[in-house]
Amino acid sequence: MEFSAQQIAELLQGSVEGDVNVCVNQLAKIEEGQQGALSFLSNPKYENHIYQTKSSICIVNRSFQPAQNLPATLTLIRVDDAYGSFARLLELYAQFQKKQAKIEQPSFIDPTAHIGENCYIGAFVYIGAHAFIGNDCSIYPGTHIGDHSRIGNNTTLYSGVQIYDNMHIGDRCIVHSGTVIGSDGFGFAPDEKGVYSKVPQIGNVVVEDDVEIGSNCSIDRATMGSTRIGKGVKIDNLCQIAHNVEIGEHTAIASQAGIAGSAKLGKHIMVGGQTGINGHLTVVDHTKIVAQSGIPSSIKTADTLMGSPAIALNDFKRSYIGFRRLPEILEEVRSLRKELNELKDQKEK
Repeated sequence: MEFSAQQIAELLQGSVEGDVNVCVNQLAKIEEGQQGALSFLSNPKYENHIYQTKSSICIVNRSFQPAQNLPATLTLIRVDDAYGSFARLLELYAQFQKKQAKIEQPSFIDPTAHIGENCYIGAFVYIGAHAFIGNDCSIYPGTHIGDHSRIGNNTTLYSGVQIYDNMHIGDRCIVHSGTVIGSDGFGFAPDEKGVYSKVPQIGNVVVEDDVEIGSNCSIDRATMGSTRIGKGVKIDNLCQIAHNVEIGEHTAIASQAGIAGSAKLGKHIMVGGQTGINGHLTVVDHTKIVAQSGIPSSIKTADTLMGSPAIALNDFKRSYIGFRRLPEILEEVRSLRKELNELKDQKEK
């Protein structure tokens, strides 16, 4: 599909600077633009590319002032937020790419399952007894949805997603390939001989509306009750969410983070990649945790934390300066000790 600069500007409530009739039919990074492509410039680090880009249209902030001449073939669309506007266009583009409603064969849908209107069900999908699939859902090939599980409206499950029995997924969620929702929590009780017996995990997972979960994540069912992922939460690839964890609304968790059982994270928290969070603790709203940090105990005051065990970012930076100079400091200590011993020897003589 083609869109003119004028149509895009009206959609984004922007203004056109150049040819209002120029059309685009694809999206491209500004450094890889070509004729017929739409790009955007938000980060000043990439400004040099706009002076050589071959894109037909570029979305920029209203405040952007070119430092040199722009290509004669380039039309600008000025908006309040170039990054946000381009993200909105990407979302619309993704909607155009959405699969047409149909049920591919072979697939298995239990007769007691409910399938909403306008759904795409890919080949080799399994939908169990009394499962509920809302309207406008896309269930890609090879996905398993267990008995009594509920999938909300306009939710997308990509190929190979495994949803166990009795799970609840909200509206407008996206779950990427290879993710497992509802696997058993890591619950084992040792006897007097140290032999472990499995503790049955009879709870479920509740994923609220507008959640996106990356590929190859594992979200464990609760021992009892629910593991809960709050509204608007974003989870990157390769994350582990253990049993009975609760994650507050609009929290973002980057790749390879692990959250141990019964931890409770508040709202609007940012968790960096490879962070480890201990079980049975709480993390207060608006906390930011830098990548590769370790959280061994509850965080009661919102701050930016770094290190393992994590401490306030500024404290970590000061501590790291000392650690980095540790070989030099040790050498100074050895030199001072030598001088001190020499002074003692002279005094004794």
